[in-house]
Amino acid sequence: MSFSTSCPRRLNSAGLAAAAIVINPAGYTHTSLAMRDAISMVGIPTVEIHISNIHKREPFRHHSYIAEVAVEQIAGFGVESYLLGLRAAVAQRERSPGA
Repeated sequence: MSFSTSCPRRLNSAGLAAAAIVINPAGYTHTSLAMRDAISMVGIPTVEIHISNIHKREPFRHHSYIAEVAVEQIAGFGVESYLLGLRAAVAQRERSPGA
């Protein structure tokens, strides 16, 4: 199964079973409208994380399609970005439990 079908399906399933999504879209950050659209359609808070600071990398990496539909973006804290992303997701759910 290709990315273009498997990722949106998995994100859609997450919307049924999860309170939030914490995602490191890696190279799809600046290339995948399919991932952006899937996240948008799920309708649950999404936190975009990156291990490196994408804004200090090559210029083409500065734009994130995912940021347009995410509630938070965390970048540049190494692997701690994952923990910060989880904390941000929990805080978002506590601020708006009905979201």
